[in-house]
Amino acid sequence: MAKLYFKYGAMGSSKTAQALITKYNYEENDLSVWLIKPGTDTRDGAKILRSRIGLESPADIIAPGTDIYLLFQDTQEGRCDVIIVDECQFLTESQIDQLRALVNDCNIPVMCFGLRTDFQTRLFPGSRRLMEVADTIQEIKTICDCGAKATVNARIDGDGHIITQGAQVVLGGNDSYIAMCHKCYIRGIREHRVIRLHGHN
Repeated sequence: MAKLYFKYGAMGSSKTAQALITKYNYEENDLSVWLIKPGTDTRDGAKILRSRIGLESPADIIAPGTDIYLLFQDTQEGRCDVIIVDECQFLTESQIDQLRALVNDCNIPVMCFGLRTDFQTRLFPGSRRLMEVADTIQEIKTICDCGAKATVNARIDGDGHIITQGAQVVLGGNDSYIAMCHKCYIRGIREHRVIRLHGHN
């Protein structure tokens, strides 16, 4: 029986790389993969999914108003063995429900990769819905600079300080975010510490 999977991790936990490796593994076994990502994620171009380690693949774009269930019926039914979604936190709650329905009605496994929470440690709407309806939830672990497990996606300003206010969605990578444990995150805010982003001297 097919399942809906939610594989989440903090920034820098190689979620996209794992999504692309999973795609490769399915295709190596002659199974067809429908790779999709929300239109919100434009960092690597309109129809490209690219990981920090250099893996990449074409991906179909899902706009906020797109009905994924109907799009699957129109373009993928009978051709697709598995659906892989990257940056799933940017999907709407309705779109998560559409993926849930595809698992139930079409017996298609759906694997969603993304963030659980934003820079204020609040659940993204898509991630919240996945926590509610996914069959299997798995954390992809990464570590804080202190060595503890990182759970917070800290947004850093140009002076190296943690940002605590602003829009939920601001696209960026190692140039504006760092994964931290909650203890270091709170200490950084309280002590107004300067945080060194990875890859920046």
